[in-house]
Amino acid sequence: MNFSIQTILENEKYQLIPLQQGDFESLYEVASDPKVWEQHPNKDRYQREVFENFFKGAIESKGAFKIVEKSTGDVLGSTRFYDFDEAKNSIFIGYTFYGTKSWGKGINPQIKKLMLDYIFQFVETVHFHIGKENYRSQTALERLGGKKIAEEEVAYFGEPSRTNFVYEIKKNTH
Repeated sequence: MNFSIQTILENEKYQLIPLQQGDFESLYEVASDPKVWEQHPNKDRYQREVFENFFKGAIESKGAFKIVEKSTGDVLGSTRFYDFDEAKNSIFIGYTFYGTKSWGKGINPQIKKLMLDYIFQFVETVHFHIGKENYRSQTALERLGGKKIAEEEVAYFGEPSRTNFVYEIKKNTH
């Protein structure tokens, strides 16, 4: 891999900043609301010890970001690049979550566009894992042009595996 999956990405309103150990408290403040996880396959991530494991996986992935609103400096959530596959020239975007105050404001499409515009310089295909009951995220990805291509069991870092749909966006359709 001759590119970074953890570089600062930004537009006029938002920054994706590589996640660091010191970001735990500000990110947990967003993640500690049970509503954030109610459609997620792992609904107990709002609990501190469960989120500590999620955060450890994010740090170890070396592809995770905190999402920051530039005008306020507020941490809105997190996302990451993961599972680069050189042979298939593909990568995943996922593990994305936002605090409820960011919902319905068109933030996610802007963040995904930043990530896709950047990563399509290096890969042809981006995949996304979405929990089969996470209708909110399925709808969001379909609005971005994502196509459901498979269903598979996904083993999350230190958590039970869950059924996920796999969505795909190709560079030439982006």
